[in-house]
Amino acid sequence: MKHIKKEICINNDVCSVDLVHPVVRWKNNPILTASDVNEVWTEPQRKVVTVHNAGICRYRGKILMLFRSHLRNGISVIGLAESDNGIDDWKVNSKPALLPCGKEDNFAPGVDPVSLRENEAGGVEDPRITKISDTYYITYSAYHGMEPDRVRVSLASTKDFKEFIRFGPVIDTDMRNVVIFPEKINNKYVAMMRPNDNLKGGKVGGLYKEIRLAFTDNIEMNDWELAHEPVMKQKGGPSPFKDKIGPGAPPIRTSHGWISIFHGVRATMDGNPYVLGVALHDLNDPASVKISNIPVLFPAPADCLVSSADYRHVPQVVFTCGAIRNNDGSIYIYYGGNDTVMNIGISHEDILAELCLRYPQNQLTGEPLYEI
Repeated sequence: MKHIKKEICINNDVCSVDLVHPVVRWKNNPILTASDVNEVWTEPQRKVVTVHNAGICRYRGKILMLFRSHLRNGISVIGLAESDNGIDDWKVNSKPALLPCGKEDNFAPGVDPVSLRENEAGGVEDPRITKISDTYYITYSAYHGMEPDRVRVSLASTKDFKEFIRFGPVIDTDMRNVVIFPEKINNKYVAMMRPNDNLKGGKVGGLYKEIRLAFTDNIEMNDWELAHEPVMKQKGGPSPFKDKIGPGAPPIRTSHGWISIFHGVRATMDGNPYVLGVALHDLNDPASVKISNIPVLFPAPADCLVSSADYRHVPQVVFTCGAIRNNDGSIYIYYGGNDTVMNIGISHEDILAELCLRYPQNQLTGEPLYEI
């Protein structure tokens, strides 16, 4: 079997990726930390203890990052940073980009500001960015101020990352990890959504084990038709994704198909470690998908390099909300380490696609479809 290897140049360094090491960590991780943000956000009420789960996009020749941060009171806010090369020298905006919404925010017609303020009072987090035409659409999780664990994914849009319009929940049910494809497919806008579940005793299993497609004619109407059957599902076998899955970065168009980076969880006696996986969707039929049975990144101590006095939020977690493709086919995966700091993983579209083709799993059970 032919061994595939790709050499990727990043900041004058060369990284090698292959089917054994499909994602390599940038040697200068982390790229953004709470300390970096706190140098800019100087007010006591805006000091943060984490920087993680960031949406990424290109904007006017720069790479923009919408990052999630926990304030010291536990509420999440979304900040903005930019870099010329998307790797280093990140400049943090002087104030958060999105806070739990208030009376002075811009609301789309038909949105109930009172209801939306209640729904976001517990925090806003995990933004994903999809550019369509000249508009950047941002999906983000909004937590209710008083109802424990009630979460709705909401939608905002911007053209300049200064003014944002809020459209409210994309769907009127508990939902997480909503990512939107960056173009119409068969004359419909398409999203992947991971439903929440009302399970007792933990946040794994049940609906946490499936991803569904959704379709709409108009993103801004929040009128999505959710598919009845999942496009990806786990049935509990010995898979690293067996107890929980969810879409991560918005899908990336390549010559191989839509590359989608997702997360998965396998419950253990010592917690619920998160890994990153990869799926390859047909360009014209996103329901036709090949999923690599082999994860592309496992959590490691290298993912949360902070001082011994710094806060670490959740152990054994790698989680992405954004990735970008470069002209040479390389892909930078921006991921949170331990829900604490922001890192970069480096890969290539040929490697990720080949993993899906050579080592697939059944898309509705998680069973491997190759010989070990």
